[in-house]
Amino acid sequence: MAEPTAVDPSIPPSGTGCAECLAAGGWWVHLRRCAACGHIGCCDSSPMQHASGHFAASGHPLMQSFEPGEEWFWDFRTGAVVEGPVLAPPTSRPADQPVPGPAGAVPPDWRRHVR
Repeated sequence: MAEPTAVDPSIPPSGTGCAECLAAGGWWVHLRRCAACGHIGCCDSSPMQHASGHFAASGHPLMQSFEPGEEWFWDFRTGAVVEGPVLAPPTSRPADQPVPGPAGAVPPDWRRHVR
């Protein structure tokens, strides 16, 4: 189980998409949710890797997948999947939100831009 200081299950997600990508008009492949503060960032396959950037800037080590049907947590300190508690809803991006997303921002050649 994740250490208590790294998780606040009462905090809702910051939104339905990567906050930084949305602000900059960017796009993402998949989304991750910080278990400490609810920040939604894009995964390491995304061009800007904002979830990893959030860890580096904040020190918040645990992210949970913010994809429908996925409940796994990632610990940036150990580089491993770990268990964690149920977080405040919603627990994923809207099911009708496209992958990659957001709609209208993804370039036609997006596969050439992912890691």
